[in-house]
Amino acid sequence: MYILQKDEIQKLLKFSISEKEAIKSLNLPEEVFLPLFFSIRFGGDWSVNKNSKKLMSVKEKVTEYDTDKKIGYTLEKIYLFVNPVLLKEEGVVYRMEKCGNKNERELVKRPYSVIVDGKYILEAVLNPKDLKIAIKHMKGPLKFHGPAAYGASHEIDHLNDIKNPKIPFWDFEYVLG
Repeated sequence: MYILQKDEIQKLLKFSISEKEAIKSLNLPEEVFLPLFFSIRFGGDWSVNKNSKKLMSVKEKVTEYDTDKKIGYTLEKIYLFVNPVLLKEEGVVYRMEKCGNKNERELVKRPYSVIVDGKYILEAVLNPKDLKIAIKHMKGPLKFHGPAAYGASHEIDHLNDIKNPKIPFWDFEYVLG
């Protein structure tokens, strides 16, 4: 079991206070931010049904890399949607997913690109280079492709209690080449 040191506790408290101040300045109910905070603190995409609101966070990763200096960083762009609506899906990608408390991954079909809108959309950009989290309101709809589209599709399925057909990994067969 890991025990936080005094300086780590102080930094965590300072971070939590700044988080509360950000919420207050945006003038939205605190529970609206749950998926965003989960994405920031634990990674991944999240969805929550809370007080008749459907809430979803979707994460995109954007890597900036200087080929001459051989150094870069990866921005995490996290989009928070209040009452998201999937407006359009395009393409099909077969992929393995693991969800929640399930121990196994499963084969699913997801769209390659999606267009999503919401009653309210917020973008939080985590920059590991300057240790900042920039937050701003966004106008929708937003288009995602690749992993962010798969994540949005997956979380909207959760919010709408949609059960898509899945194939467990044990249906796969090892083939030696």
